[in-house]
Formats: sequence, structure tokens, C-alpha cells
Amino acid sequence: MQEKALSPTVSTEIITLTINGTSKQLEVEVWTSLLDLLREPLDLTGTKKGCDHGQCGACTILLDGKRINSCLTLAVMHDGSELTTIEGLAQDGELHPVQQAFIDHDAFQCGYCTPGQICSTIGLINEGKAKTLDDIRDLMSGNICRCGAYTNIVKVVQEALERNHKA
Repeated sequence: MQEKALSPTVSTEIITLTINGTSKQLEVEVWTSLLDLLREPLDLTGTKKGCDHGQCGACTILLDGKRINSCLTLAVMHDGSELTTIEGLAQDGELHPVQQAFIDHDAFQCGYCTPGQICSTIGLINEGKAKTLDDIRDLMSGNICRCGAYTNIVKVVQEALERNHKA
């Protein structure tokens, strides 16, 4: 008796996401992470794949204004959501104030972690929980910088929080 070969079935779903202000309807395999969706078919490579385990923060994006590690969530879980990546922060040719602050304070070296650091900073501001330097260090601890630019990154976050409180 001959055995039948099982043919794999690819399970997909159609989802709608607003990515950097543009609505997109996408057919995605159900196991596709948000990170892989952004980087592969959408070619938004500013969001980095670091550890792929949610430990380094290189993949941090904003989901409905809140920071998340895009490697730890499936794209199909966010049908109807609004995503902002590093590519979507500048408006009309002007850098987002946090992007500009990273430049002004020389808060990066190799730049690999910078997109995640910037998105995390904006998410931290949106959360409104950071009040002290210790809060900033604690709430940004999920974003790893292997070059050691932490001192300047903390200055950026502190300045951005102060600017936000004045606005």
C-alpha cells in the first residue's frame, strides 16, 4: 500500500492596516510577525531585526500610538490598527522633533538601534509615566544599544519630555 503525501496548506488572512498614514489591504500568512511583514513585502527596513525574541528593542514601532516589539506579535492580530515606523515620523520633509534631538545630541553611533530607540522614546512620551531620570532609564531599558550611546539617549528623552510638558 502506497502512502499519500500530505500537501501543506498555506493559511492566509486579509487584513487592513494603516501604515505611516496610508491604508493597506494585505494578504498575510497567519504566522507572519509584524516585523517580517514590515521588512519583507512592504520594504520598510528602518525597523530592524535584532534578536527576534523581544529582548533588544531594535524592532520597536508604534501601534496605535503605543510602543511595541514588532517581532513578538503576529500581523493578523492587528487588523484595523494604525502603525507608525521610523519612516513615517518625518512630516513634509521635516524630521520629527525626537529624530532631530537624536542628531543634535549625537545619540547614536552605528545607528542600528536608533529607529527602535526613537520610536520607543515617542511611545514613552505618549505613555506619560516617565518623571525622573531613573524612570527614563527604567522605561527605556528594553532598548539595547551595543555602542553605548545611553548617556546621550537619556539626554534626548529628558529633553523631549521637557519639551512635551511645555507644549
